Amino acid sequence: MTNFELGLAGKVVLVTGGVRGVGAGISRVFREAGAVVVTCARRPADEGSDVADLDFHSADLRDPEAVRAMVDGIVAKHGRLDVVVNNAGGAPFALAADGSANFHSKVVALNLLSALTVSQEAHRAMTTGNGGEAGGVIVNISSVSGHRPSPGTASYGAAKAGIDSLTQSLAVEWAPAVRVNSVVVGPVRTELAEMHYGDEDGVAAVDATIPMGRMAEPRDVGQAAAFLASPLAAYITGAELLVHGGGEKPAFLSASTAENKH
Repeated sequence: MTNFELGLAGKVVLVTGGVRGVGAGISRVFREAGAVVVTCARRPADEGSDVADLDFHSADLRDPEAVRAMVDGIVAKHGRLDVVVNNAGGAPFALAADGSANFHSKVVALNLLSALTVSQEAHRAMTTGNGGEAGGVIVNISSVSGHRPSPGTASYGAAKAGIDSLTQSLAVEWAPAVRVNSVVVGPVRTELAEMHYGDEDGVAAVDATIPMGRMAEPRDVGQAAAFLASPLAAYITGAELLVHGGGEKPAFLSASTAENKH
């Protein structure tokens, strides 16, 4: 549970991709903060999931008409839209030379263009409605993949770099009514961690490369997003909040044979 009041009680929050993995963690944190949480994804939460009871919309976020209909539906039901967390995304492993043009196009469409489409519709709702209280917050979930080489997921990394650039541009265009920030996330331990990192030994080996000694939990990302969405961050816009446990240690430290590697 949250340890103090974040000022999010009663706020209507849309979390894209909010029913599994990192997205589910974000949804839980906002719900615990008292927000009215709406989720969307290609398919509903798994049966028995603790976020299965949240208001859910099935939508292809790459389809502008579907996004507009979803946002209009949220406003029609709840009367407003205060916060959007653009979390939906991801990409399968594929070396850049092996992926088709269509493959890379779809990755960029999901991880960059869909966030822009959702943000455009959210901006419309936040600045023309909301019970006469124009304004809102957009939090984009980005990745360290956009800030360092991303072999095997090159188009994903490029899209995430685009997300951080987009965040800065929208923050300038839409201030002061709508604040826009991004959370730059490192490795996260979700229910799919072993698929990405191997068995428990593989997960432990990845943990050991992170200064904090572990991968993030979905809740860590959710708490960062909730902070940026809250009045505590009222003067923060166009920012990138690093949630990566200190980042990745430089490879030369492991390769070096010098006694003092510091």
